[in-house]
Amino acid sequence: MSVAERTAEAVAEIARLGVGTVSVDPALILKVSSDWSRMSPVLQEKVPAGRYLADAVVRPTQPEHVPEVLRVAYEHDVPVTPRGAGTGNYGQATPFDGGILLDLRGLDSITVNPGGTITAGAGARLTAIDKVGRAAGRDIWMYPSTKSSTVGGFIGGGSAGTGTIEHRTTADGFVVSALVAPMDGSGTMRRITGDELAAYVHTYGVTGILVDVEIRTDPAREWAAVYGSFASYADLVAVHRSLLDLPQLPRLASGDEPALVPTLTAPMDLDPTRHSLRVIAEASTVAEVERRMAVGGEHVATLPDYAETDRLSGMSYNHPVWFFQRGNPDRTYFHMESGGTPIWDDPDAVRAVYEGPVHLHLELFGHGPGAMIVAEYRGEEAVLAGIPKLDAIGVGVHSPHQWYVDRNVELAIETARVTDPKGLLNPGKLTATPPVDTRVNIGVR
Repeated sequence: MSVAERTAEAVAEIARLGVGTVSVDPALILKVSSDWSRMSPVLQEKVPAGRYLADAVVRPTQPEHVPEVLRVAYEHDVPVTPRGAGTGNYGQATPFDGGILLDLRGLDSITVNPGGTITAGAGARLTAIDKVGRAAGRDIWMYPSTKSSTVGGFIGGGSAGTGTIEHRTTADGFVVSALVAPMDGSGTMRRITGDELAAYVHTYGVTGILVDVEIRTDPAREWAAVYGSFASYADLVAVHRSLLDLPQLPRLASGDEPALVPTLTAPMDLDPTRHSLRVIAEASTVAEVERRMAVGGEHVATLPDYAETDRLSGMSYNHPVWFFQRGNPDRTYFHMESGGTPIWDDPDAVRAVYEGPVHLHLELFGHGPGAMIVAEYRGEEAVLAGIPKLDAIGVGVHSPHQWYVDRNVELAIETARVTDPKGLLNPGKLTATPPVDTRVNIGVR
């Protein structure tokens, strides 16, 4: 039988068992079979919406539904592709082989544990988790720039965001434990802790489906959104790099060159001729951040409302690139994720890697700067040709133009031999020899 026929038999059994809602609605299938990979012109060419479609959508509503769905799919040799809110940028949730699209958004429970950690269903959104945590006096360690993402999607497919300056990435202690369902026909789940977690963080679900996750928090602090502007890139950098010596590290520090400023979604008018710096600063450091901005440039505003820190977070990482693309529909732009001190010290060398004009969006990591390098798209070959050039000047790269698991690959392959012996979980995402350069050496891990 074809995959579609096997899927039909599997979802009929799933419906009979009552272990999740089943849909074969074409409009829903089209919607959930793609993600925000549209940001990459390379992926827009390779995985456009509608090219790869699931045969059915299954939404578990109880944790115990997940292993049962996987057991049935295993028995029928049906591929299963997990999905949260679909906010990933790399095509990780594309169902290349059809089969079942496992929509995990029905698993949205949130519990604050006595020790201060939070356990949440894989489909719980970070906005909801943060709200529950704040009400209990806790700050989650980090959350993505798309805060409406699900926690399972963030841990399974993301890596960094607001909070990364202090706490690094999702692979650096953020996850305390995870309840994981393997695709081995057992119909079981297992709580994973410690070093074993490495095989399940940022591996796109190829080693097992995250059912719930337990994440770390800190005692809640008061945060403010602080805006500054600068006449030159050097002035911006002087303040940006100085933020690492604050007594309490900021939650986020994002900067943009003037070309990217007009399309930002700030609550006030930003001068499009100046460089923008936006900081989520802890309350006791706000005055010092304002002072530093005023010395080298201009302190524009401080907004102490916590909701404004979410707005500021929504102008970080990939988002300014998307806003710029959306605001300039007559041209096609791409970006490359990068890291390294030349971004601060020798920006002209960084810009020279691609045919101009080239624009930089800055982020701050605990060890130095990161940047989204933005330039006009002239084909995949030209995009990839920039990687060795960036290496040569000491700038590390992560390419956002591929869908392969690119961290702990050998461990993921070894683990999947046991947890997914038929290779049915998120097919096409795990390979030891990806056809394009998918390195991760931007220093964020």
